Amino acid sequence: MAERSTATSPPADPASAAEAPDAQRSRGEATDAAEQERPTPAPEPAELHSGHRLAGRYRLEECITRLDGFSSWRAVDEKLRRAVGVHVLPADHERAPKVLAAARATALLRDPRFVQVLDAVEEKGLVHVIHEWLPDSVPLHTLLNSGPLDPHEAQALAGQVAEAMAAAHREDLVHLRLNPATVLRTGPCQFRIRGLAVDAALRGIESDDPQRADTEAIGALLYAALTQRWPYPEGVYGLSGVGGLGRGASEPLLTPDQVRARVHRGLSEVAMRALTNDGATAVSEKPALTTPEELSAAIAALPRIRPPEPTPSALPQFHQPTTYQRGSMGGGQPPSAARPAVPAPTGPVPPPLGGRWGTALKIAVSALLIAALGLGSWQLADALLKGDNNSQEPAPPPEPDGGENADEPPAEPLAVSEVIEFDPEGSGQNPESAPLAVDDDPTSFWHTKNYYGPGFGNLKPGLGLILDLGEEQEIRSLTVETLGDTSVEFRVAPGGATTPPGDAAGFDTVDSATGSSLTLEGDEPVETRFVLVWLTELPQGSDGNYRGRITDIRVNP
Repeated sequence: MAERSTATSPPADPASAAEAPDAQRSRGEATDAAEQERPTPAPEPAELHSGHRLAGRYRLEECITRLDGFSSWRAVDEKLRRAVGVHVLPADHERAPKVLAAARATALLRDPRFVQVLDAVEEKGLVHVIHEWLPDSVPLHTLLNSGPLDPHEAQALAGQVAEAMAAAHREDLVHLRLNPATVLRTGPCQFRIRGLAVDAALRGIESDDPQRADTEAIGALLYAALTQRWPYPEGVYGLSGVGGLGRGASEPLLTPDQVRARVHRGLSEVAMRALTNDGATAVSEKPALTTPEELSAAIAALPRIRPPEPTPSALPQFHQPTTYQRGSMGGGQPPSAARPAVPAPTGPVPPPLGGRWGTALKIAVSALLIAALGLGSWQLADALLKGDNNSQEPAPPPEPDGGENADEPPAEPLAVSEVIEFDPEGSGQNPESAPLAVDDDPTSFWHTKNYYGPGFGNLKPGLGLILDLGEEQEIRSLTVETLGDTSVEFRVAPGGATTPPGDAAGFDTVDSATGSSLTLEGDEPVETRFVLVWLTELPQGSDGNYRGRITDIRVNP
């Protein structure tokens, strides 16, 4: 059967037989090449949290921003023992190559007017950019919350930012995200810029005319510094917007001196020339300013603006010299002229005693006077003491400490056996740092995530911490210390509860207040095992986001 089957099968084509091994070989090579070209999946990066270390030296402390697949943190460089800022995003993020390139190019600039990029590394599936952290700096929008800048400081702000951006543009570096949060005041009339090139790369911001975009942004900063208003219909960072500039508003943009009285006319004109584009109001026959270099030159051409005169309360109080001191310092009459005039004696003047007898007589008279004064003082004191002893009873001895009128020492706060983060309508905040709210250390704290609007960005009614006292106890008050004015409610679980309620409505509200150092108490003491510190409104941070931070909680019996 096998032979017959072989005989009846059609003969193989010699050409096909010769080509078959080559075809199989080429298919195998193609398969191997495809396997080699297939990218090796990057390791899944670990979830970031407070305490996480990058590159073995940067310990993350607080998340400042979490947006579009990246996050920004305040961190500590444990090697150099200094605070730093860190941007982190996955290495496979579509913007990661541009972020790395922008950070490395910016690090080469070394211009002290910019917040310096210190490192830019890709490691273990993450890209992280390390930059300076300036704890004593103040963002421009925080300054403007209390009012516009005076003309002297507004001129310094616009001049320094324009000069810095002109230098950056000469190195082919642009910002594209200049705003009141990226300009920092580090001292009187001293400003620095953060986020050069990197902020735009992180957010995917691009421009067909980057020089014009940065120039217009500087004009907007100057406009805001003069008016405390943002020159676009939509406001930013607590600044109200102003219509105009052809961005959906029906009326042209008002000039700064039309928005606020007594605005410096020259600075107002420069701001409008920098903002001028399609739809803007022309305020002079001068051409628009289209580059930071032109804007810097226009500001430098203005007459020097003198700083404001200090108010009387700000002047140092000096000691007022006496008449004698004024004379001795050369600012008045000599000492002899400053003394009041003494009338000349009338009648014959006895001759002065001289020689040894005169000196002896003076000494004797002085001794008699001293003795008389001493005797009279002793007699007067003796009479007063006798009169007091006869007219008054001896005073009772003071009551020893611990008597009925002694103040009782304040009671120690109740011990907290466990702190539980409570976020019933979310996925959690920072549960690992919850115990820091009761550790009696004012430098440590539990904090929430960032929210892009007050009241948790309309995402939830609140969140907070549950304090488990271990057993039901009587509570009179609750003290809460926070960073920034925070709205806090003091709530308790019903008496007899052995587990905390699953939602905020299950707790009874005892008291509420807003501030940074709060004492909350009800009309009468309450008995409970579980106390809820419930946050309903968060303070705004320097970056414009909203977050809550609790440094200390005490439960008082």
